[in-house]
Amino acid sequence: AFASLVFTVTDPNDLSVIKEFRKGLENPEALKWPENGGDPCGSPAWPHIVCSGSRIQQIQVMGLGLKGPLPQNLNKLSRLTHLGLQKNQFSGKLPSFSGLSELSFAYLDFNQFDTIPLDFFDGLVNLQVLALDENPLNATSGWSLPNGLQDSAQLINLTMINCNLAGPLPEFLGTMSSLEVLLLSTNRLAGPIPGTFKDAVLKMLWLNDQSGDGMSGSIDVVATMVSLTHLWLHGNQFSGKIPVEIGNLTNLKDLSVNTNNLVGLIPESLANMRLDNLDLNNNHFMGPVPKFKATNVSFMSNSFCQTKQGAVCAPEVMALLEFLDGVNYPFRLVESWSGNNPCDGRWWGISCDDNQKVSVINLPKSNLSGTLSPSIANLETVTRIYLESNNLSGFVPSSWTSLKSLFILDLSNNNISPPLPKFTTPLKLVLNGNPKLTSNPPGANPSPNNSTTPADSPTSSVPSSRPNSSSSVIFKPNEQSPEKKDSKSKIAIVVVPIAGSLLLVFLAIPLYIYVCKKSKDKHQAPTALVVHPRDPSDSDNVVKIAIANQTNGSLSTVNASGSASIHSGESHMIEAGNLLISVQVLRNVTKNFSPENELGRGGFGVVYKGELDDGTQIAVKRMEAGIV
Repeated sequence: AFASLVFTVTDPNDLSVIKEFRKGLENPEALKWPENGGDPCGSPAWPHIVCSGSRIQQIQVMGLGLKGPLPQNLNKLSRLTHLGLQKNQFSGKLPSFSGLSELSFAYLDFNQFDTIPLDFFDGLVNLQVLALDENPLNATSGWSLPNGLQDSAQLINLTMINCNLAGPLPEFLGTMSSLEVLLLSTNRLAGPIPGTFKDAVLKMLWLNDQSGDGMSGSIDVVATMVSLTHLWLHGNQFSGKIPVEIGNLTNLKDLSVNTNNLVGLIPESLANMRLDNLDLNNNHFMGPVPKFKATNVSFMSNSFCQTKQGAVCAPEVMALLEFLDGVNYPFRLVESWSGNNPCDGRWWGISCDDNQKVSVINLPKSNLSGTLSPSIANLETVTRIYLESNNLSGFVPSSWTSLKSLFILDLSNNNISPPLPKFTTPLKLVLNGNPKLTSNPPGANPSPNNSTTPADSPTSSVPSSRPNSSSSVIFKPNEQSPEKKDSKSKIAIVVVPIAGSLLLVFLAIPLYIYVCKKSKDKHQAPTALVVHPRDPSDSDNVVKIAIANQTNGSLSTVNASGSASIHSGESHMIEAGNLLISVQVLRNVTKNFSPENELGRGGFGVVYKGELDDGTQIAVKRMEAGIV
């Protein structure tokens, strides 16, 4: 025994660990190590072990089919530099690697290890390659990479495919200056790619097929990783557009982004990349399919307007898609705006005329954000645009003033900035609820198309003597909260008539009212009109108006406060609360009191239904003559 001890080459501590290693196996014979005695670093050397002097430096048992746990004191092999245990059936708890300061290569992949200790990565200062792929580590709860791994400043390859990594992608991985290969596919990672990955030196990045919610957010940061050769992001929830800067990745050969929520047009920079493989399937890409220079490309299950590479989209489609780009691709529109015909009935919020041309854009409360695109000016037939109650900002494009058919533009309850463009055609421009705009927006020079009237001005409710003779800007008050329903409501209606007509109105109306009042004192007019303001408790939410048959061509108008004024002719207006309605409008919306619009009859007259341009439902009672 003394002789054996004297002539043993292997360090006693290393020998003890090796014996524990063999003892724990179910099939140790696969190692072909001596059952009793022997010297791993002596002569003859043991298979699968490499020594330096008396210390064990390498254990290489790849693919021997070994079964069983590892000794928990494995980290006593303090001079270990290479550990190759891959493709076996090792199981149980991984021993801590803490203190293995000389370990450079550790291959533990394709085994059955089920637990990893918290201090596993501590002190691995020379680690260059670590593979833990295909191990059911912490299967129930998952696990996260500890911050201690960032001390492995020499790390080049880190592969942990399908080993139950969970939580966000650690930010420190993006700052490791030596890391070139990061393969984390098929785990439980969630959240975005951290901004710390900007300009990372990675050559291979696999984040594909995360279970659960998957990874999400923008992929813009990957366009800064100019060393990338392989990028796999498929099977997640990434959103937004492919960045134009993707073309800067001149080393990239393999790009897979299929099965995400990516949107928008394919950038030309991507189409021109000479990739070996490009997979764009199962996203929400729109517009034309460009002519790709990639060797193998697939782009099925998207929202392209055409199926053939190089085929162009209809001009109206491109105009709407550029608008969609400006408002940041709300999901509801992305889902329905597909194909090459916006008039096919599937495009949410789009209506067309009899000639199959876009006439109405109706997108209130549609989660729009961003800015308005000048491209809408290419929709020459559009007559009405409703974009109220969104989160739009920026300016109204000056190109929109070329829309000669546009007569309603509702941008209320957004964050539009001045100055407003000068429309040259009659237009109802609704802008209430835009904090940056006032009744006289800063930077908007008063003009026939951009004039305003203060809300408190006594002239603010006076209608133009020539309706539709010029543009009008309407500022309505913001809606009151339930606690402030009793607050005073204000309305300012700005109408800009021709200067001469305006002067005539100011001189004629007071005189006319005075004469009519004198006449009324002598004889009560047989004409009467009653407006019932909208009742919040009314489930129909209908504005009710009663109007008497006229015999003298004049009309008595009663507003919400009970005051009255007299107007004559067909251009007279009815004002009540926040309503300003001309009798001609009442005739139009009831089809000149057509029998087909009749709702019912009573002892005092006939009730007709109608609908205003903004969707307000009204009921108009045409009373019998002489009933007041």
